[in-house]
Amino acid sequence: MKKVKFQVPTGMHDILPSEEAYFQKIYKSVESISKFYGFQKIDTPIVEDAEVFSKAVGISTDIVEKEMYVFKTKGGDVLALRPEGTAPIARSYIEHGMFNLPQPIKFWYFGPFFRHERPQAGRFRQFWQFGLEVFGEDSPIIDAELIQVFYTILKDLKFKNLIVEVNSIGDSQCRPYYKKLLSSYLRTHQHSLCPKCQKKIKDNPLRVLDCKDDRCRDVVSRAPQMIDHLCEGCHNHFRQVLEFLDGVEIPYRLNPYLVRGLDYYTRTVFEFIEDKHSDENNERKMELLGGGRYDALVKLLGGKDVPACGGAMGIERIIIAIKNREKEVLSETSPRIFLAQLGSLAKIKSLKLLEEFRKANINISQSLSKNSLKTQLRISDKMGVDYTLILGQKEAISGMIIIRNMKTSKQETVLLENVIPIIKKRLKK
Repeated sequence: MKKVKFQVPTGMHDILPSEEAYFQKIYKSVESISKFYGFQKIDTPIVEDAEVFSKAVGISTDIVEKEMYVFKTKGGDVLALRPEGTAPIARSYIEHGMFNLPQPIKFWYFGPFFRHERPQAGRFRQFWQFGLEVFGEDSPIIDAELIQVFYTILKDLKFKNLIVEVNSIGDSQCRPYYKKLLSSYLRTHQHSLCPKCQKKIKDNPLRVLDCKDDRCRDVVSRAPQMIDHLCEGCHNHFRQVLEFLDGVEIPYRLNPYLVRGLDYYTRTVFEFIEDKHSDENNERKMELLGGGRYDALVKLLGGKDVPACGGAMGIERIIIAIKNREKEVLSETSPRIFLAQLGSLAKIKSLKLLEEFRKANINISQSLSKNSLKTQLRISDKMGVDYTLILGQKEAISGMIIIRNMKTSKQETVLLENVIPIIKKRLKK
């Protein structure tokens, strides 16, 4: 019989140790900056009631129609692997009565999500996202603050030439009229659209604005713009958002056809672009993250009428951008100390010594399962450590330990109880 060769499922990927350094770099930046701005971490299950997404994201969106992983449990529940992070957090906000807490409430999250889409560079069927969500405040300064926090994180990750594309897609007061106006225009140009967009004209005309097909982009470039048909409330809200962005000097440009791909958005929508003025691949820009306001979502999911705003960025896409930018491969910080041991008593004392190094916050490597000093020295040499500590049977009995300088091969024997302060001092040199 042919031996089965198991591989990672199509569109999924392993996060190998060489990749973890990038994940940790992003996570640390996200955690530090989010906490500074008052965001609290939240984790929701990777599975939710499928209706959470069909109601929130929109039953006619590609995510719900084509990309969601849906399954029925043995108990008959219809669940879905979460394709995005906002709806589950809105569900949690409602379920736990967070509207009774002082508002606004700010969340940040970092985790895996799932969409059954065509795998391509930077897009996976299991992918990781970081996001920010704010509930309980309708002030335009929240929109601007979210954009500022995302901007700060990307700058901290050394991104340059950042531009925020912004638009307002109105609300329930002004959007219905615009959708009628847009539908009427699109019907007159229906035969110039791609087959998919021809089907969207009646039920979801805003999705046509988001199409990347050249035929549709040409038609859309002459379509009526939502920004010209905003009600007074939406107009004033958007004007103030732009004024706040001007105040903090965040570069932005208006994109009147930016709508985002989810039905729950209202008023402000935004995307972060890294403009590449001189790129070898002739790619003018790269979308890094996106978001917007979703004032009707909480009520749509059965909660109170609570305004909200948020956004998310794809971790894999950010990592690709970092790798393309940086010449050196990022890696985990390698330990500068290696502990070699010989004999059963030395092994016992090594376990205690390792714990003391951990408490002293000194990274140290070891290979406790090896018994040959030659083998252990070979390992420490390959790791490129500065010092190898040698604890043999003789040293273990006498309470001593050998410090070997791996660059000069010089050795000295010191008291075991003094080794940590000595190493601390040498690592500072």
